[in-house]
Amino acid sequence: QVQLRESGGGSVQAGGSLRLSCTASGYTDDTNCMGWLRQPPGKEREGVAGVSHPGGITNFLKTVRGRFTISRDNTKNTVYLQMDSLKPEDTATYYCARALGGCGYRWWASADWGQGTQVIVSS
Repeated sequence: QVQLRESGGGSVQAGGSLRLSCTASGYTDDTNCMGWLRQPPGKEREGVAGVSHPGGITNFLKTVRGRFTISRDNTKNTVYLQMDSLKPEDTATYYCARALGGCGYRWWASADWGQGTQVIVSS
């Protein structure tokens, strides 16, 4: 059973930075897309960023491109999301996700998710 554990959420002022981490376990195939989803208050869940392995090909939500960076360390089964220049609209619960396949269109729609970590960005 795949298990994903997030950490690193919190509260920050607009313009600030946060780094989310996710440690995964319970699988043997490490070539699946891994990344992050988020669900803003009162809105639907959306894919934020995914990264493939091998190759490190990334897939970003348009509104976070240039501000967020995703990376993964397969030796530690960990994926990171560096969030810079945060905006109030980035406020959401962020979920780590491991897709059933690659980082294609809506990769996150078929994925295992973690419990989530909250990010609050104040203006």
